[in-house]
Amino acid sequence: MIWAVFTLIAAAAQTARNAMQRELTTTLGTVGATHVRFLFALRFGLLFLAGVLAVTGAQMPSPPDTFWPWVLAGAFTQIAATATMLSVMGQRSFVVAYAYIKTEPVHVALFGLIFLGDKVTPLSAAAILIATVGVIVISLKPATNETRNIRSTVVGIFSGALFGLSAIGYRGAILSLNLPDFVVAATFTVTVGLVIQAAALSLYLAVRDVKVLRAIARAWKPSLFAGFMGAFASEFWFLAFAITTAANVRTLALVEVLFAQGVTRFVFKQPTTQREGIGIVLVVIGVALLVWAY
Repeated sequence: MIWAVFTLIAAAAQTARNAMQRELTTTLGTVGATHVRFLFALRFGLLFLAGVLAVTGAQMPSPPDTFWPWVLAGAFTQIAATATMLSVMGQRSFVVAYAYIKTEPVHVALFGLIFLGDKVTPLSAAAILIATVGVIVISLKPATNETRNIRSTVVGIFSGALFGLSAIGYRGAILSLNLPDFVVAATFTVTVGLVIQAAALSLYLAVRDVKVLRAIARAWKPSLFAGFMGAFASEFWFLAFAITTAANVRTLALVEVLFAQGVTRFVFKQPTTQREGIGIVLVVIGVALLVWAY
């Protein structure tokens, strides 16, 4: 059950990172805030990899050809997923945006079965459905602009699907390394992903909007924190992916909705409705059932 511990640590760190990125969106824009997550996480990812190799005494992995399609798919779908997530967070409350995005476990279970052959037991499937219904209940909140409400719902669910594809891509990359030490495999994969993402977005902004790069440099203090929390969260996500199916990890990760609810109430001062409370209870039941089923 160590994967569950890794997942809970990653979920808490990711909630903190997402809250910080949401705030950075107002000054850096969606692409700029997305880039912060990868650019400032890279240095920490490199430090984590150096530390793991030093402690384990392992050599730098030599990835097979099959590693690269998986890691590229994971890296680029994660960029798109992060950008669409921040877009939704700019339109709805923090916790409601999270609810849309956290339909992800359903996507992950389907993609995992198709691309990796990951099996989902009937009890795990029930846990996924109950928890996902919970996040849908949380998201059923009327908006003042119905068109915007529909749009944010579609974009949020699309973001969840992209995050699902990213999780499958990264798990496929980790498994393709076929290393005896799952810590080395996970840490190497997350670092390679960060290198790809930081390079791609830096090149994009250098060509399309160099002013954003300058703004990111000026906002280095909050960006550094967001980057560290992003690298820290990714390290533990990948450790969990190396041990169990992405569907298990992403379903347990729905506890992020509970963390997000706390951030929404105590940081952003947005009240919790009765409907959101019911949805949270369903999420808790689904997560508890998943852990019990495993």
